[in-house]
Amino acid sequence: MFWREPSEWSWEDQAANGGISKWDGVKNKQAQKYLKSMSLNDLCFFYHSGPKARRVMGVVSVVREWYAEGDGGAVDVKAVGEMRRPVDLKEMKADPHFKDFTLFRQPRLSVVPVSLHIWNKISALGGGYHGDALN
Repeated sequence: MFWREPSEWSWEDQAANGGISKWDGVKNKQAQKYLKSMSLNDLCFFYHSGPKARRVMGVVSVVREWYAEGDGGAVDVKAVGEMRRPVDLKEMKADPHFKDFTLFRQPRLSVVPVSLHIWNKISALGGGYHGDALN
């Protein structure tokens, strides 16, 4: 899962220009480790953070694995589809299935891993995403 404040980079920004962007600016070493572990075609949730909009907005795919960039590195991602219904942070926090979710244990990380169990739960809460097998 990648997260950014909508004022910095929103789902709408991600979906524009063919949906491809460089995901960079990750300074935290643990978040960089998660970023480096991503493989080509991995699917990732796109999450809006910030005081007004904390929710999963869509799904992106890794189209270029980790590469050196400036003082750190980056991966390139492409928008796959918007969630049929955004999944709010409050919904996830209220559900006991999310108790071990890294997003809650390490909330300051801008990149966190998502287990298959958590992926399926978020997908179900959001009714899937446009472009999934449910279309």
